[in-house]
Amino acid sequence: MDKKLLDILVCPLCKGPLLYDTTALELICKVDRLAYPIRDDIPVMLIDEARQIPAEVDL
Repeated sequence: MDKKLLDILVCPLCKGPLLYDTTALELICKVDRLAYPIRDDIPVMLIDEARQIPAEVDL
């Protein structure tokens, strides 16, 4: 994942910062508890495609 791209991407829902999870290949929004997948090195920044992170999981 390109560092410059990571610096400009934000959560499409809250416009907040995203964390890059290199293990799961996801961009995580802590505020909305959403994980956006990265497929073929392309972040899928669609709310409908994001995975909801359960409340019991520490971020």
